[in-house]
Amino acid sequence: MHSDNFDLSAYFRRINYGGQAAADSATLHAIMRHQLFSIPFENLDVQAGKVVSMVPEEITGKLLHQRRGGYCYELNGLFAMALAALGITYRFVAARPMFYPARRPKTHMAVVAEVDGRQWLCDLGFGSYGIRAPVALDMLDTDIMQDFDTFRLSRDARGEYLLQAKVEGEWANQYAFDLSHQEWIDFAPANYLNSTHPDAIFVQKLLVIQHQPEGRAILLGDTLKIITANRVEKQQLTTDNIAHVLENRFALSVLQ
Repeated sequence: MHSDNFDLSAYFRRINYGGQAAADSATLHAIMRHQLFSIPFENLDVQAGKVVSMVPEEITGKLLHQRRGGYCYELNGLFAMALAALGITYRFVAARPMFYPARRPKTHMAVVAEVDGRQWLCDLGFGSYGIRAPVALDMLDTDIMQDFDTFRLSRDARGEYLLQAKVEGEWANQYAFDLSHQEWIDFAPANYLNSTHPDAIFVQKLLVIQHQPEGRAILLGDTLKIITANRVEKQQLTTDNIAHVLENRFALSVLQ
């Protein structure tokens, strides 16, 4: 993944990272956490009737210089640019969301990085129950604690991985993937579907998620939900409230 206008120092400033910059697992963990807590998941462009751009330079401009967020292709694409700049080997993988009542195509993008002799699932763009740090692919069938969330990774006889999250005390399937290498262009049809199809949640409702170490803030439609380890707060918003929340809680520009 390459963008002519990507600059690693600008990326570090955007994600508020001042640590080491090495091709090792410590840096991989650190920058994923910093990006997760600095750049929100959001679908403002889709809500404005636009097809999300897959041009790398436009993603860089949007997320780094316009201080916007994005959804999986943008967030994981930006992360892949950082990995490339650090010299960390990675691949894009196509994942099938598994929480719908009917089987869905592989519309989600994740990243598998290879560093320090291990493969790590990295994902900055799955939303509410996305992982909060890299997950080693050899950590199978065990509880993986990340902040106040718990995840589990399993693998079937065909070699396909399944990521689960514990939701209200029960294991809930999140997505499935294999290690088939995907090119950036392979996600263009899924991006168009998510930007335009009337059944896509991104088309139906405003969705903004900002993760923090202590929890996450979720704006879905006109409902703001603040989730921490011990409580969930909900607030119904008016149109004027939404604009205020976007600018002040999520640090995002109002829809044009």
